[in-house]
Amino acid sequence: MGEHDVPWEELVAFLLEAKARTYAAEDREAEASPLLPGSHRLVYRQDPWLYEDHYFGGVYFVGQETVWRGDRPVWAMSYAGGDVVSAAAPPDMTPVYALLRAALRQVEADNPYRGPERLQQGEYLYQNYPYGEVRRFWGVETISREDCVIYQLRYAGGLIR
Repeated sequence: MGEHDVPWEELVAFLLEAKARTYAAEDREAEASPLLPGSHRLVYRQDPWLYEDHYFGGVYFVGQETVWRGDRPVWAMSYAGGDVVSAAAPPDMTPVYALLRAALRQVEADNPYRGPERLQQGEYLYQNYPYGEVRRFWGVETISREDCVIYQLRYAGGLIR
């Protein structure tokens, strides 16, 4: 399956749905048995599409999302991030990850990788800096409190060919 064989509008619509129903969801229906010890696995299926998110860690984590169409992987994104280590006392990450989930429920069709470019929730500010497009992209997302970055994630991915 080449780049031109992937129905991009379907892929983007599926990504928006899958992201809203996995990590960003309030419930845990998407959790599946991990394939590797110490990992987490989230799965969403809407034939012929399958989305899987495998990651390790919690406060700082590393993972990969993959989308299959039928039995072929067609798109993937790797990511790594979490709390930012600083000399100050570590913040309570509960509101940080609540904001992150809220941002990931607002994934936009023109950048279907992470959240919107900006989302404010109380004293916390989520910002996303995406580059490229769905076939090849990269970016950084941050969450700040009082102008101090306390969470950062880097991501990259695109079409598998």
